[in-house]
Amino acid sequence: MKRLLLPENYKSKLSVLETEEAIKYTRDNFERKLCKKLNLTRVSAPLFVFPSTGLNDNLNGVERRVNFDVKNILEDVEIVQSLAKWKRNALHKYGFSEGCGLYTNMNAIRRDEDLDSIHSAYVDQWDWEKIITKKDRTRKYLKKTVKQIYLTIRQLAQMIEKKYGIKHDLPKDIFFITTQELENMYPNLEPSQREYEITKLHKAVFLMQIGSKLKSGKPHDGRAPDYDDWKLNGDILVYYDVLDIAFELSSMGIRVDAKSLVKQLKEHKDYDKINTPYCQDILNDVLPLTIGGGIGQSRLCMYMLKKAHIGEVQASIWPEEDIKALKEHNIELL
Repeated sequence: MKRLLLPENYKSKLSVLETEEAIKYTRDNFERKLCKKLNLTRVSAPLFVFPSTGLNDNLNGVERRVNFDVKNILEDVEIVQSLAKWKRNALHKYGFSEGCGLYTNMNAIRRDEDLDSIHSAYVDQWDWEKIITKKDRTRKYLKKTVKQIYLTIRQLAQMIEKKYGIKHDLPKDIFFITTQELENMYPNLEPSQREYEITKLHKAVFLMQIGSKLKSGKPHDGRAPDYDDWKLNGDILVYYDVLDIAFELSSMGIRVDAKSLVKQLKEHKDYDKINTPYCQDILNDVLPLTIGGGIGQSRLCMYMLKKAHIGEVQASIWPEEDIKALKEHNIELL
């Protein structure tokens, strides 16, 4: 994908003030519907954590975390990159029971993000996590949960169309496919190109099993080895006609148990993590078995309101040359 996508003859369907109202409408309604659908309770979450706890997410393992010192605290702290591990720990700490879960507003800074039309240094998403049983650690249960989330997205799109007249072409059902099946379909394409082809074909796709190496010898995409089970995870992708791209709205999955944790740490050659309090709590069955994920708030608003740049639905920072180019194409940033 080009760094900046500048659709010809673009004109926002809403003014800046209307957009601000629509952002709140989108967030409030999606949050309420998701909470009811998945049986979630809202909790507060940290903006920063101690790195020694192992609770921070290192994403693909190469992104630098923002760290700083705090007066009278001996150890530096880090801005969270996601709350994948913190949530599981919180479910145990707060005494949640099976079938119940939590969600929170996660805000983060990703200093190594490549800024473009859909990526920002500022990340805002709904992070959610739910306790499951051992028998729920199946592809069937994963698909059931994905369908619940997708139904919520589709219902929201219908509400947006009714209130603002912004139409969406979401199919009734979401299409499921694994990364290996996708590679088999398009062996000569790069992963991002495969995602584009399958998403344009089916409009809404859940791409499963991200993290392990495929038959080509490379993984479809990177995933930290200590939160998602790579056999039971995936991304929700939709085709976005405004920019003609495959657009990721959510990354989620059933989390690692002791067996899959050890296997993935070995595959990733990430042996040091095994001694963190978080990993030890998984190995010793202190933490519950869970499923969880993140759903991009600005991403969802951008998609629902048919915006051409993520800066139209969130206040962040951008290179001066981007601001100038966007303005020339009627793209007004917040």
